[in-house]
Amino acid sequence: MDWLDRMNNAMEYVEKHLADVIDFNQAARIACCSTYHFQRMFSFITDVPLSEYIRRRRMTLAAFELQQGGTRIIDIAMKYGYESPEAFSRAFKKMHGVMPMSARDKGVSLKAYPRLSFQLSIRGDVEVNYKIEEKQAVEMFGVSTVINADGENPFIEIPAFWTRCIAGGDVGRIRAAAGLGENGQIHAVMYNKQGEKSSYMIGYIIPESGLPEGFEQLHIPPQTYAIFTTGVYPDGESNIHDLWKRIWGEWFPGSNYEATEGPEFEMKYDRGNNMYEMEVWIPVVKKSA
Repeated sequence: MDWLDRMNNAMEYVEKHLADVIDFNQAARIACCSTYHFQRMFSFITDVPLSEYIRRRRMTLAAFELQQGGTRIIDIAMKYGYESPEAFSRAFKKMHGVMPMSARDKGVSLKAYPRLSFQLSIRGDVEVNYKIEEKQAVEMFGVSTVINADGENPFIEIPAFWTRCIAGGDVGRIRAAAGLGENGQIHAVMYNKQGEKSSYMIGYIIPESGLPEGFEQLHIPPQTYAIFTTGVYPDGESNIHDLWKRIWGEWFPGSNYEATEGPEFEMKYDRGNNMYEMEVWIPVVKKSA
């Protein structure tokens, strides 16, 4: 229950400061975890980035205030952190479908997102298979892009990047350079998180002959990883989305570890007979007492 209390206390802080600048670092401290860990866990549990949740709550409260009448739109805009009425109006219309002035009309349809709270949910009937391993530093090569790493965005943007790389021949060239053969399984790594953006590379370990021409190089430092598996399936990827959600929504809250900044891997393995297994590697540290 301590985890539930900490997360709800963090939400209490957010709620009390919707009309102020919200310090994500302070919210994470209240939740007793790193800012990175707090934002990722929030996003996977709720299916919405923390920044988007805050925007929805602010627009909900702004609509209530507009319906009460009397307060100028510019004052409400400034209250909820918008530098101009125009920026506020765009955000308001994006959520509610109408301009702020129309919110005062009788019968207008608006949206309200309630305050979020974390509650105990009975789960755990299906185990999460994991292991903790120390990994030495390695050098990777491949091709990369920048993705929006919050919420559901990775599950849209990453498959699209794979499709482009397969169609453009990059995946074939990586396999050839790594000596994997036509159907050899290559890997992927997400790294260099900057706010809501992260770099994402499709690649493999650099061969002994050195960095293949035409590819980027990525240094992977030594790290402790929590390694999770999807199990073995015909395509290996059937449960990857669900696995990510269970890692952040079920495993981390009850474990003695928290995620730390560093490269995160998706590894795919050919297990024979047209069966494949995928692993998710997340760098971790033990929680401080």
